[in-house]
Amino acid sequence: MKIALAQLNLVVGDLAGNARAILNAAQQASRQGARLLVVPELALCGYPPRDLLAWPSFLEATKQQLTKLARELPPNLAVLTGTIIGNLLATEGGKSLFNSAVLIDSCALRHVFSKRLLPTYDVFDEGRYFEPGKKAEWFTLDDIKIGVTICEDIWNNNQFWGRKFYDVDPLAELADCDVDWVVNLSASPYTIGKPRLREEMLQHSVLNYGFPIAYVNQVGSNDDLIFDGTSLVISRTGAIAARGASFETGLIITEFNPETRDFVVTGQEGSWPHSLPLLADEQPLPEQTGLLAPLAPSTDAELWSALVLGIRDYARKCGFRKIVLGLSGGIDSTLVGALAVAALGAENVLGVLMPSPYSSDHSITDALALAENLGFQTLKLPIGDLMATFEQTLAEPFAQTQPDVTEENLQSRIRGNLLMALANKFGYLLISTGNKSEMAVGYCTLYGDTNGGLAAIADVPKTRVYSLCHWLNQGQVGAAAFARLVSQGAEIVPSNVLNKPPSAELRPDQLDQDSLPPYEILDDILDRLVNRRQSLADLVAAGHESATVRRVMHLVARAEFKRRQTPPVLKVSDQAFGVGWRMPIASCWQLSDA
Repeated sequence: MKIALAQLNLVVGDLAGNARAILNAAQQASRQGARLLVVPELALCGYPPRDLLAWPSFLEATKQQLTKLARELPPNLAVLTGTIIGNLLATEGGKSLFNSAVLIDSCALRHVFSKRLLPTYDVFDEGRYFEPGKKAEWFTLDDIKIGVTICEDIWNNNQFWGRKFYDVDPLAELADCDVDWVVNLSASPYTIGKPRLREEMLQHSVLNYGFPIAYVNQVGSNDDLIFDGTSLVISRTGAIAARGASFETGLIITEFNPETRDFVVTGQEGSWPHSLPLLADEQPLPEQTGLLAPLAPSTDAELWSALVLGIRDYARKCGFRKIVLGLSGGIDSTLVGALAVAALGAENVLGVLMPSPYSSDHSITDALALAENLGFQTLKLPIGDLMATFEQTLAEPFAQTQPDVTEENLQSRIRGNLLMALANKFGYLLISTGNKSEMAVGYCTLYGDTNGGLAAIADVPKTRVYSLCHWLNQGQVGAAAFARLVSQGAEIVPSNVLNKPPSAELRPDQLDQDSLPPYEILDDILDRLVNRRQSLADLVAAGHESATVRRVMHLVARAEFKRRQTPPVLKVSDQAFGVGWRMPIASCWQLSDA
């Protein structure tokens, strides 16, 4: 039996477009002789639908679209698709919806399977909307018994994690049902290193529970979440029978042998037919049969692809065709500029230079060098006269005071206003360029450099920003936008940007390390504090000075009101500042008390 897994880039709420994407994948799978097509979790409505699920009209439209899709699918192909299904027993208690997989065969709805484990941690809030499924469920297709799970259902392997996260173990129950193999429909958000970790977990689960697993994950970015795809088919021995590409759409074709009760393992590491992660029904999906798409060779390569996809999808799914950003000549705006070019093309990027009297000459030359390297347009808007106008306007109320951070922040807010004006006038997406280290400790200006529609690298620590820029200059990036530079062995990031000490340049001779610990120290403290929730004692035991740790903890807590008002942050770590970070603003609890 041939099985097809479709890595689709779906749009939340685009019911007709998502249905067309599923239909096109089905027609393509049917032409390849597949008997079963599996598409991702909540593929019909898009994931995550969030509070769209509170609108009766949305639920009814989804139901109608599912009925229409069933009529149009190839009659010889069974399709397992994710969608929302009403809970008919909700009046007796429980939520009114299920997160479900629906089996369509011979153009009719045959079976509904409901997700059993509903995550409520980090960015997930499925318990807000859905009722959990009550039992292990499977179906028979051509005498093959196939167990059905949805995303989180496969993440409760006690032996792999060393603990159980839920009382129920859907895979263990399916093993008791003696299924031939298990399919999993997922919308699993990306974090650094997750594709490899997920693969190890699935291999362990196959060997632990005794059946093969086929896993299909959506690809693309929706709001702050990036989905990597990297669909997998794991044979009964733990060997990888198929692997879809990371961060690209595609149709994975694999074969199940009923006699051996296993997937056929013929693949070897090889190249995936390259494609942009296409939306909806733009083109046929690249097909992969017998080759395993390779995992990224490094975390920098993986992270680069994730961020490019995140920017590209956020822009086009929100209706933007061009990007504008402030270009300071510093390492952060340099990285964001390169990401923007890789995402939308140099012709769709505008870098704005806004020098003040405190800006160094190399800030301008470095910014222009980057723009020349990558071929995008720049605009120079000096802010000295605007600074003087602000100072004159505020002269009377500020008469009895000394210049301080207030005047520094005015510069950033002037720049933020200019960038927003350009974005408003020309319909550009303004991308802010602040990194995670700065956002964590509040080393940023509210309504200034935090302005924008998307915070592209606000989940990327400063030390990783440097690492990514060094990686870019090694010439390993495959983006077409950089092909000329790579082929010539030329640098993408100007060397001076990498070598000069970081500075906000808001006062004479200012350096970041006048206000902050060195970034290698700060980032280690922040990783232990924010990502791992370590205590003051833990951090001191790791070698950090108590006074430095207390100061960083104070800065993190004090900056919460700023983070609450920043643009959506592309999530690439286990703990991003965004939907999954829910610290109070008004609080008397000190992190150093932990």
